[in-house]
Amino acid sequence: MEQFNSTVFGLALIIFAAAFGISRIAQAAMEAMSRQPEISSKIQTAMIVVAALIEGATLFAIVVAWLS
Repeated sequence: MEQFNSTVFGLALIIFAAAFGISRIAQAAMEAMSRQPEISSKIQTAMIVVAALIEGATLFAIVVAWLS
């Protein structure tokens, strides 16, 4: 039971950290797009790539935590 509790806590921490990171990326991208609207497509592309990398790392961490 103790192993289950620590796994659930680890999963919650992983998911919270990923959501926080992606929200910070979105916030920074929106601020950058409001300052320089002419390059908003490049900023949006970079934001999507970084968010996808964070989600990939999160998925990997979830699988590792689930298997442990």
